Amino acid sequence: MSPFLRNLGILALISLVIVVLNLETSLATAAVLLRVAFFLAIAFVAYLFWRDFGRREIELWPRRAQWVFYAAVGLFVVDVGWFFLASLSGPDALVFFVVAAACVYAAVRTWRGQHRFG
Repeated sequence: MSPFLRNLGILALISLVIVVLNLETSLATAAVLLRVAFFLAIAFVAYLFWRDFGRREIELWPRRAQWVFYAAVGLFVVDVGWFFLASLSGPDALVFFVVAAACVYAAVRTWRGQHRFG
């Protein structure tokens, strides 16, 4: 038997057990918990990156640049959290991408503005 057919059979067996034992609610709950855990893992890695590299440098920037940068990052975190917790489609997805693009633009422009030497 080929590995593809064997794996497809295993998947079909797992699906059959979920349907027969009526475990759809448990599966949905596990999916939501995994989405939250994934979001928290991304936030933790971002925090460690900021703590190790960015904090000392950003403290040297003017106050306005700090506020713009941190506001952009904070709004981006809220936006990504909204994406992970809600099912986005149509206008909501468009708003997500517009807000994410605006946050990235503001943060990158502020960062580059502080690294110009001319």
